[in-house]
Amino acid sequence: QLQNKILILTICAAGIGGTFQYGYNISIINAPASYIQVFMNTTWLERMGVPLESNVILLLWSFTVSAYPLGGLTGAVVAGPMAIMLGRKMSLLLNNVFVIIAATLSGFSRMAKSFEMIMLSRFFTGVNAGVSMNIQPMYLAESAPKKLRGAVALTSASFTALGLVLGQVVGLRELLGGEESWPFLLASNVVPALIQLTALPWFPESPRYLLIDRGDKESCISALQKLRGTSDLSAELEEMLAEQAAVKGQRAKNPWELFQNPALRWQLVSIVVLSSAMQLCGNDSMYFYAAYVFQEAGIPQDKIPYVVIGTGSCELITSVTCNMIIDYAGRRPLLLGGYIFMAGWAIVFMVALSQQTQISWMPYLSMACIFAYILSFGIGPAGVTGVLPTEVFDQMSRPAAYMICGSLLWFNLFLVGTAFPFIVKSLAHFCYIPFLVVCVCTALYVWFFLPETKGKSFLEISEEFRKRNFKTKTRAGFYKGPEEIKTTTL
Repeated sequence: QLQNKILILTICAAGIGGTFQYGYNISIINAPASYIQVFMNTTWLERMGVPLESNVILLLWSFTVSAYPLGGLTGAVVAGPMAIMLGRKMSLLLNNVFVIIAATLSGFSRMAKSFEMIMLSRFFTGVNAGVSMNIQPMYLAESAPKKLRGAVALTSASFTALGLVLGQVVGLRELLGGEESWPFLLASNVVPALIQLTALPWFPESPRYLLIDRGDKESCISALQKLRGTSDLSAELEEMLAEQAAVKGQRAKNPWELFQNPALRWQLVSIVVLSSAMQLCGNDSMYFYAAYVFQEAGIPQDKIPYVVIGTGSCELITSVTCNMIIDYAGRRPLLLGGYIFMAGWAIVFMVALSQQTQISWMPYLSMACIFAYILSFGIGPAGVTGVLPTEVFDQMSRPAAYMICGSLLWFNLFLVGTAFPFIVKSLAHFCYIPFLVVCVCTALYVWFFLPETKGKSFLEISEEFRKRNFKTKTRAGFYKGPEEIKTTTL
């Protein structure tokens, strides 16, 4: 069917230059770490005539690594105004400028004998990832039909995982991970950007944005026809017009206005809890541990990068699986299952780490735990968390909600990256206790407070949250959602 093809191609065009870049740029920096540190030292030696001390090299390296989440935080903050002023599609296209700047800086850094260019390049790469992590799920969820909304928005997580795996593959010594080719590895992120700049202009803007933000009904219908074909659009258009009527006279909200609005209390608490938990649950720290655990399990040092690709592939397989089942299973069971399983594996992992030297088969159990933990994360939290802000907020609050989500995501990524080495130092084998607490608390929150959003229109979801936010008040006078939609005339 041609229309399904157009939707699939729109997803691919948005994803390749969107969240794919986030995963890709997280993993390509790992392979050349030692070469870049040597480059920093030799550059300094040439400039000053004295070599750097090892702790200074480590400090410069951690600045280089933390420039990425810092850029991400900046990107998350500018993403909201960009989505409102330029539209979803235009923002994604313009976002590639940051990657092109970053690729130029890192590609010429060795030639220019400047490690500062690498730091700056990582910052711009982060800005790109921050923008795309916010705008891509918004663009796709607004463009998808209701029954496929979860699966379509969730492709953002699949593209992140795909980027992660491809980054690990391209970073192998045989490809671009060698001592001579690392500047090309860091600049290789320009390729997905060029693909997106070529492909995305051919696809329509988000129909919801065109109608509700721009008030342009003709363009909205034309975008819907491109995405849905000749099938009857009246029901979907009715629902959009009803949402337009519900937000009539309102302007796009700022993040601080969401905190002041009692009608958005539970929506806000939900996304704050889930966005924070996504980084504080320790999934990224599993990658940190992977090399050490694989070494203990007796895998030769030079084969470890190949096994690490297996961990990335795990996340890719589960996020694709999650894509297929989210609109059948629902959001709640996937989140709940993911966090409960992660809590269980965290306990087993800590026991296995503590017995690593005593029992011969324990390293293999630790290895299994790493794969199981990443699988549990991929099946629920990795994807569903990004879908929820689109579903629980209306058109006027959505960009601001994504700004809050994105800022929390990047701040917590920075926090975990900075704090984790100290947690390992102080808690040793029991370093996963803080992550275990986060997983258990998040699972409890989902169980008691998060309503299911599967297969519901945006207005029905708003109505459900409205009941929670105003439990003591009567429903009279509130917008009744679907009952009124029936009487909307076109």
